[in-house]
Amino acid sequence: MTVLHSAPKYASNDGVADTLSAAIGDALVSAHEEHGELLFTVQRDGIEDALRTLRDEHEYQQLMEIAGVDYPGRPERFEVVYMLLSVTKNHRVMLKCSTDEATPVPTVTTLWPNAGWLEREVFDMYGVLFDGNTDLRRILTDYGFEGHPFRKDFPLTGYHELRYSEEEKRVVYEPVKLAQDLRTFDFMSPWEGADYVLPGDEKASTPPVDEPKTTESPKQTGAGPKTDAKAAEKVSAGSPAEEDTGVEEPDAPEPTEDRKGKAPRKGKGRDNPGATEIEEDKA
Repeated sequence: MTVLHSAPKYASNDGVADTLSAAIGDALVSAHEEHGELLFTVQRDGIEDALRTLRDEHEYQQLMEIAGVDYPGRPERFEVVYMLLSVTKNHRVMLKCSTDEATPVPTVTTLWPNAGWLEREVFDMYGVLFDGNTDLRRILTDYGFEGHPFRKDFPLTGYHELRYSEEEKRVVYEPVKLAQDLRTFDFMSPWEGADYVLPGDEKASTPPVDEPKTTESPKQTGAGPKTDAKAAEKVSAGSPAEEDTGVEEPDAPEPTEDRKGKAPRKGKGRDNPGATEIEEDKA
């Protein structure tokens, strides 16, 4: 059975930017298309009215996400991005506004209940304040956490750690105990060597050699005809294995396949005289 739905499989952006720009009105700062999506920059004080207009008059019913962006070099370093979805048009748009660390952004919990959790996430990660949010608490970091991890100037390493103490039954800050803090690391090339004495090297100091020993003649190296002749002698000379005992070594045993009086082979196996032929017989 074919199911028909009013929402198109693919919604075009043709004419949407002009229509929504006119609907937003004076609060609109800029509008452009990027990566196939429409992005509207709105003044901070007019963000709530702009979102209400798109929800009530242009069928963007769902608030899918609220995200934060940090640009430390700007006077208003933070951007708050709202992502809307129209389930009847199968179309998405994004609205954003900018703010700083002290100026709050109007809350949109009056438009979508799920905005409360999303605004708490942006507050926790970036420190953006939302005016009108009655439950603006941290949501991802732990109790007692200091700072906002998604800020570009948030330190990646530090000298304090955060953990839960079973003894005190709460989250505590304490100094990080690292053995490396007592060490001095040398990042010089190993081929150049360090310009200081390593521990233990003072015991291995040797006086300089005035006249280095050389081996310029065979006499100094020990080489020569006498050495070559001695090297040619057998090392095992005079050993018991080298003495002649006068006993001849036995020859190899004769083949038994064609021996006279041999009992016939049992089973299905057959004698194969050719397998034990002697080279003399072949000749």
